[in-house]
Amino acid sequence: MQEARISEFKVGDKAVYPAQGVAEVVSIEEREIAGSRQRFYVLRILDSERRIMVPVKNADVVGLRNVICEAEIREIFEILRERTVAYDNQTWNRRYRGFMDKIKTGSIYDVAEVLRDLYRLKTEKSLSFGEKRMLENARGLVVKELAIALDRTEDSVREEIEAIFTTN
Repeated sequence: MQEARISEFKVGDKAVYPAQGVAEVVSIEEREIAGSRQRFYVLRILDSERRIMVPVKNADVVGLRNVICEAEIREIFEILRERTVAYDNQTWNRRYRGFMDKIKTGSIYDVAEVLRDLYRLKTEKSLSFGEKRMLENARGLVVKELAIALDRTEDSVREEIEAIFTTN
């Protein structure tokens, strides 16, 4: 369950930026920072059109990674089907911090666990406003990456995920 981190991207490649989601490499630029020249990936976040610059040499450190492959897709669906809810006895703010830490890792596995746990928790008790927003954020991150990895529409992936939670 280890995502490969490869920092060599080309213009037009899709990459995942932690907590922001799938981005497209729109250019690779060289800039002078503090007296030294550095190369940067210029990323366009697909959901928000936001642009982010990531130093090429630090891409691994910030967690920039490739979109998941077929074997990893199967693992994500296995995680979503698990019946575990890890944080159900904690206060909402403690759960929230734990979930936020997982989302910030940029790991699709961690984000899928947050999606699963919040969705399962939602069936047992009311989620706080922040947890509801986080559920939507986690769902968006997982759906977008799976849709690109599977070359399917986001709606069809969202429906498949919803079906997991309604039938399981």
